[in-house]
Amino acid sequence: MKRNKFKLIYEHLKNDIQQGFYQKNDYLPSEHELVESFQASRETIRKALKLLSEHGYIQKIQGKGSLVLNNPKIQFPVTGLVSFKELAKSIGNKSKTEVISLHDKPIIEPLLDGVFNQNDRVWEIIRVRQIDGENIILDKDFLLKSHVPTITKEQCEHSIYQYVENELGLAISFAKKEITVEDVTEEDKNLLDLEGFSNIVVVRSLVYLEDASLFQYTESRHRTDKFRFVDFARRIK
Repeated sequence: MKRNKFKLIYEHLKNDIQQGFYQKNDYLPSEHELVESFQASRETIRKALKLLSEHGYIQKIQGKGSLVLNNPKIQFPVTGLVSFKELAKSIGNKSKTEVISLHDKPIIEPLLDGVFNQNDRVWEIIRVRQIDGENIILDKDFLLKSHVPTITKEQCEHSIYQYVENELGLAISFAKKEITVEDVTEEDKNLLDLEGFSNIVVVRSLVYLEDASLFQYTESRHRTDKFRFVDFARRIK
């Protein structure tokens, strides 16, 4: 299906902003210049600019034009299972993962309540995610050893999902997620660049394999100013 032209123009301008062709506090070309440049109608250009504004890339200034903003929020999909590596690749930002700890341990008490069984053992993996030089995500993963018998620090730095799917041959199927806004903890303060923020967005996920068996529990803690949590919803009649 052919994409709407205004969405193509939006993607083009968004990429120019992300790649630094337009810097913070620059103004985009005027609507008239964009009409000429993209060979599009004024209405199409306005739709593209409206999308840029809604997604935090520009601010319309009366009498001046479209002002480029700094650090637009990263879209984090609520539905679907996307690894950090896949997310970072899609937004084109510089990213890095640091493994803080990797331990083989028995189930800890908070995970027993309807998540794992008491006799299970898990890999506890704590990782900090960095985008554009800032530590903005703290991930705490618990992988069942019965499904993931071995894993290394290097594999955790690269991509756990890629290792699980490509090396272990497991099919990751679906997840149940809970999203809350909570007070920051001392651990958050020590590991993340919070810049005075007192709240953090926490995404807790139970992740299941194709045979509907639980293999992972994740607690992902995000700095509130950096992400937009998005979903697609269809009305069922």
